[in-house]
Amino acid sequence: MSIPDLRIETERLILRPPIAGDFDAYAANMADPEAARFIGGRQSREMAWRGFLTLAGAWAIQGFAMFSVIEKASGRWIGRLGPWHPEGWPGTEIGWGLAREAWGKGYAHEGCVAAIGWAFQHLGWSEVIHSIHPDNLASRALARRLGSTCRGLQKLPPPYADSPNERWSQTREQWLRRS
Repeated sequence: MSIPDLRIETERLILRPPIAGDFDAYAANMADPEAARFIGGRQSREMAWRGFLTLAGAWAIQGFAMFSVIEKASGRWIGRLGPWHPEGWPGTEIGWGLAREAWGKGYAHEGCVAAIGWAFQHLGWSEVIHSIHPDNLASRALARRLGSTCRGLQKLPPPYADSPNERWSQTREQWLRRS
């Protein structure tokens, strides 16, 4: 399989599969301890490379993964978000992780709305989940704003099995009623 030529545009963002040119910004984001705190923790450039290739590999094998998020006004890579469902994952997830300079601008909400709609329409998902650490107040607020509800604690597969994690979710029908 190959990575699809896909581009989703919102008012301020472009969502597309990752390309090699995104890696420096991705690695910088994963090196920022605050930005990486709830998405696996700070990583060396070498470890970030492995994570970056995991996204590209998921696109090539599954036909979906998190999108690179590009700010239209600047053309900069500002994060990743979108569908995520690796082996052993507790559900069909729409996740997010933005660079710190993109926080507080509504980009995560704008991108997730597009990604959730795309996942329901093109992947045929019946539910989306968001796996959120209980201390991640900003992500909990975003999940609530997206229309998801906290369903309690869930277990993630290794290497995240020892980290507390909440399952936020909504069904396709709940999403369509809100849209």
